Amino acid sequence: MSRIAARIAGIAESATLAVDAKAKAMRAAGRPVVLFGAGEPDFPTPDHIVEAARRACAEPRFHKYTPSGGLPELREAVAAKTLRDSGYAARASQVLITNGGKQAVYQAFATILDPGDEVLVVAPYWTTYPEAIKLAGGVQVDVVTDETSGYLASVEQLEAARTERTTAILFVSPSNPSGAVYPPSEVARIGEWAARHGLWVVTDEIYEHLTYGDAVFTSIATAVPELADNVIVLNGVAKTYAMTGWRVGWMIGPTDVIAAATNLQSHSTSNVSNVAQAAALAAVSGDLSAVQRMRAAFDRRRRTTVRMLNEMPGVSCPEPAGAFYAYPSVKGLLGRELRGRRPRTSAELADLVLEEAEVALVPGEAFGTPGYFRFSYVLSDEDLAEGLLRLGKLFAEAR
Repeated sequence: MSRIAARIAGIAESATLAVDAKAKAMRAAGRPVVLFGAGEPDFPTPDHIVEAARRACAEPRFHKYTPSGGLPELREAVAAKTLRDSGYAARASQVLITNGGKQAVYQAFATILDPGDEVLVVAPYWTTYPEAIKLAGGVQVDVVTDETSGYLASVEQLEAARTERTTAILFVSPSNPSGAVYPPSEVARIGEWAARHGLWVVTDEIYEHLTYGDAVFTSIATAVPELADNVIVLNGVAKTYAMTGWRVGWMIGPTDVIAAATNLQSHSTSNVSNVAQAAALAAVSGDLSAVQRMRAAFDRRRRTTVRMLNEMPGVSCPEPAGAFYAYPSVKGLLGRELRGRRPRTSAELADLVLEEAEVALVPGEAFGTPGYFRFSYVLSDEDLAEGLLRLGKLFAEAR
């Protein structure tokens, strides 16, 4: 008999963190690895946010337990920030502060799913979603997209995947890993379709401020007001304010859902670190100048990445409209000889690239669509160009 419970043994390791760990170990051994793996801004947390954390360390009230649902002033601020940024009006009682976005994802599905309930998930998808749905007893139903549609799912595809067991749809725009951003009209169509069928909509809006060109972020909760009783908004400070390590996220939803999720959190992690919450309060209460500077750098790197990838033989990369990822097809390289090997999958090709070119990438298998790579272009312009040049030279050898 296994010593590990089946539900835990069945959890897949985070592919992005696994690639990041292997690449950093190679770096520690002296190899000049370029990392396109983890989705982590290469900017420091803004000074005023760090200073707020320093002040919080000296406040005796933050040395004690605080409410499991979050500091009251932070819940109020998150509600105000949400109205400011997306137009969605929610009360503080509808906000739950969580230990990063991942806890928000897990608790959302744990709160609304019963065993066997189906969740429609557009592929490619972030690696954590399947594990959270599985742990909640849900059944993931993939709606697969590709580069020909810009990785956007249509209402017709969603309807074809819907069954009598469908309980929820996971909606993500801008998307990790594809960078896809749904036009406002399509956001409304999908929201109206979900409302007609009485489905829960779990919407991850963590990349709301990272769109480029003519693309605009549209919250499905705002676009379709009739979803109010069946929508859960997930978000956090990690991407907008370069605060991945601070671990502050949140859920916004109907009061009964938030109360139930708060009860769950009270027995699992209790309150989020008070110092991190104080930092998050400074972040969401301030302006968006920090993200504006980051977005300009990401946009420059985005254009460089797409241009250089599309110059490589066997690679095809649509232009991402949001987040900070490119998701090119590498199907044209599979099965071809390269440095004495003949990789048949994108996972095998990613391993070859890491060993031969010392470039770390996450293969499409991790995101539900084999045959692709995810490039996280949150690294310096110099490292970005160096990594892409190495790839181009390696792929030119394919026979």
